[in-house]
Amino acid sequence: MVWLPNQQIGRVKRTRIWAGAFLCLLFFMLATPKFPSSRESHLFADLRNFFGVPNTLNVLSNFPFLIAGVMGFVLTLQGIFFNISFRGEVWGWALFYAGITGVAFGSAYYHLKPDDDRVMWDTLPMMIAYASLFSSLLAERVDAKIGLSCLIALVSVSFLSMIYARTFNDFRLCMTFQLIPTIAIPVVTFLFPPKYTHSRCWLYATGFYLLAKFEAAADRKIYSKTHYIISGHSLEHLCSAIVPVLLSVMLMYRDTKFQSKAWAIKFYYLKSCSPLTF
Repeated sequence: MVWLPNQQIGRVKRTRIWAGAFLCLLFFMLATPKFPSSRESHLFADLRNFFGVPNTLNVLSNFPFLIAGVMGFVLTLQGIFFNISFRGEVWGWALFYAGITGVAFGSAYYHLKPDDDRVMWDTLPMMIAYASLFSSLLAERVDAKIGLSCLIALVSVSFLSMIYARTFNDFRLCMTFQLIPTIAIPVVTFLFPPKYTHSRCWLYATGFYLLAKFEAAADRKIYSKTHYIISGHSLEHLCSAIVPVLLSVMLMYRDTKFQSKAWAIKFYYLKSCSPLTF
């Protein structure tokens, strides 16, 4: 008798979340102008060519994504080193690390010859990674079913957004996915209590993501300030790669709140019963 009302409440909650998200997206599309792709968006500060590789540092700086993505994907599926409780979380984290691995290949391919035809291979894996990361957070903080349904919906929206961008030359929907780490993740982190320890890593990861975006915006300024050693865009790649590393550390060392409290009580009990205690 108690289960049915709770199930209905959960459905109402999910319906309100999706309705609110749709209204926010509709407002964003109506209130903002079209954001087309341009040749200037493909012109980066560092155009140097080393060892026959065009835009060498912008290409090679994607290598950390490959290391972090492959290791995180394998450890997620192994289920030994990462503390992941629910199957929905496993799907979310596995797809996140798969997206990070895709960023390594897609971004490197794009920077070899930046143009409108290749930019989708740089953008789409990133969108899938953002969608999966936010879904994993919802599964952890809100509800596992909500997180899993959000994962399916957001990944689908990622593909539809890219199709829309390619068809109408409008990247507004793609740009909204960059708001997920900067706005949605901190909001969910503060509104809903954590189920695991080491939850501050979510905010640390958000901080590094914001820093990476500032570095990308200051691409040419950073390139000149470093005496043309490294550009802001290359630093953006390196700084963004810290995000999956931080989250991997969180998954390795975190523990459920209940289990952590149980161990603390057990330790206090053993200590109080020890004959060496004065």
